[in-house]
Amino acid sequence: MKYILVTGGVISGIGKGIIASSIGTILKSCGLRVTAIKIDPYINIDAGTFSPYEHGEVFVLDDGGEVDLDLGNYERFLDIRLTRDNNLTTGKIYQSVINKERKGDYLGKTVQVVPHITDAIQEWVMRQAKVSVDEDGVEPQVCVIELGGTVGDIESMPFIEAFRQFQFKVKRENFCNIHVSLVPQIMCRCSTPLETAVKEKISMFCHVEPTQVICVHDVSSIYRVPLLLESQGVVGYFCTRLDLPVETRARKMLTKWKEMSDRSDRLLEHVSIALVGKYTKLSDSYASVIKALEHSALAINHKLEVKVPPFLAPLHLTGFLVCCVYSGVLVPGGFGVRGTEGKIHAIRWAREKKKPFLGVCLGMQLAVCEFARNVLGWADANSTEFEPESKHPVVIEMPEHNPEQMGGTMRLGKRRTIFKSNNSVIRKLYGDVEFVDERHRHRFEVNPDLKHHFEEKGLQFVGEDVDGERMEVIELEDHGYFVGVQYHPEFTSRPIKPSPPYFGLLLAAAGKLQSYLLKGCRLSPRDTYSDRSGGSSPDSEIADLKYPSLS
Repeated sequence: MKYILVTGGVISGIGKGIIASSIGTILKSCGLRVTAIKIDPYINIDAGTFSPYEHGEVFVLDDGGEVDLDLGNYERFLDIRLTRDNNLTTGKIYQSVINKERKGDYLGKTVQVVPHITDAIQEWVMRQAKVSVDEDGVEPQVCVIELGGTVGDIESMPFIEAFRQFQFKVKRENFCNIHVSLVPQIMCRCSTPLETAVKEKISMFCHVEPTQVICVHDVSSIYRVPLLLESQGVVGYFCTRLDLPVETRARKMLTKWKEMSDRSDRLLEHVSIALVGKYTKLSDSYASVIKALEHSALAINHKLEVKVPPFLAPLHLTGFLVCCVYSGVLVPGGFGVRGTEGKIHAIRWAREKKKPFLGVCLGMQLAVCEFARNVLGWADANSTEFEPESKHPVVIEMPEHNPEQMGGTMRLGKRRTIFKSNNSVIRKLYGDVEFVDERHRHRFEVNPDLKHHFEEKGLQFVGEDVDGERMEVIELEDHGYFVGVQYHPEFTSRPIKPSPPYFGLLLAAAGKLQSYLLKGCRLSPRDTYSDRSGGSSPDSEIADLKYPSLS
């Protein structure tokens, strides 16, 4: 096993996650099997109880793990499936050591940061690095580890010490460290390539070779970062430093990234989506949602514009702005009552004015509330999350939810949804499959006892759980695209494989959904990848870049 540790200096948020993801992408393009671990030095056990304003979105994994959003970057870049133990926190380490101490595993000894905490960190990394992240179940060859925060933080010190010891335990040829730091220029960050003299000075004072000083300047999109690193000889360095059995020639996977990056830079047509959310002051709160929209917009050759309407404005103004200015409406997941009435009004306008609409998790639940109020005539219809005494509780708390404990008590992780209709638009977008497995994160659900009232008026529940007890997908009849999903499809969207519900929203917003469906879910030639990107040729190696279908 080869270990690559990515640390950061000067400031937090400098881009360690993108660097770690890009390094992994380059090595995977060489044919190596790559996994990733994110270390967060905070004392929380996991990210499940964080406010989105604290650390951005909570990313959900197949096994229900609620983790740091950087694991979303790893999954999207590397197209892998991680588990909850790929996110290591101080809380998890101390909890595991204390549990051992209580069981008597350290009987007779004083339990200390060194060696017990540092040993536990090393053991966790070595154990998790061997866990397969690919469908074939084969053990990874390289583990990229990102240490969150900044070197010098008090909370990071046990991890720094653990890896100081670790390098000797696994031997020099199996471990290296990438340190991401800030190089101040006139604009306070490295916005342009470094001059040779600057790289030589960094080399001298950091005691590394000039070839080991890699400049990551501003680029047009994050998809260019792996290409930028590869162009500076990163693969050659790793091959020598870690004795990797790979060739250094151009690789198919990076050809994909160049094709995709070139297309991204030359998009001319625009499509605008209204993101009617609660945590819009921090874009990271909806990182996966925005990425899923970007993946879908790129697939149809459009430049995405995500706009945040003033949904807390007077209700009539919200709906007017949403429908007059934007091509489609997205109401994402969330918790709490604040802003829900504004969201409901935006949903009403999208329904009545035939605007493309996608509701995710809470967004689907609010679409059901809106329909109940304005079509079924149940004026007080609501979720019991917001109005426990409602006479028409169209959204209810799940029986297994424990309200006394917040962390890890939701319906989490990968669950199966069975399609109940052969004519469903969302089913066709998924490739006309009988079922899909998507990730969930919710405490409330649509009241199944009221299902027939909605379906009689045209709101169809086209997807349910395996027992037929939970409503998973809604579609509105006689509407171009009005879809709600209880799950979070954004968590499994990939740059080359966009999420079907988001893809449908973008197709509808661009006026292409019906032609796409009539063509058997195939894009027109102008919207598929070709050799227009310059450096790539339309041969068999990049045939899989095209979007012939989503099956």
